[in-house]
Amino acid sequence: MANHKSAMKRNRQNQLQRLRNRSNKSKMKGVVKKVLEAIDLKSGDQAQEALKLAIPIIEKTAVKGSIHKKNASRKVSRLTKRVNALLGAA
Repeated sequence: MANHKSAMKRNRQNQLQRLRNRSNKSKMKGVVKKVLEAIDLKSGDQAQEALKLAIPIIEKTAVKGSIHKKNASRKVSRLTKRVNALLGAA
């Protein structure tokens, strides 16, 4: 347990930030899952729509600092690649 006033404040801030990060990451994982489910169903239109909704959320998660910007870029790139492969095959 922290004894200094500044350390106690830091603990409070860390707890709040942890909750924000978890919320942001959870939202991001949900939209990524929807894209992947649409890809598994071989539904190109649904996958494309889900991807359009997912990209801003993934990028916003990176801007807020919950994930690294290169991690977000990699996620977007891989999802886009899979959706484009599905659309090309259909």
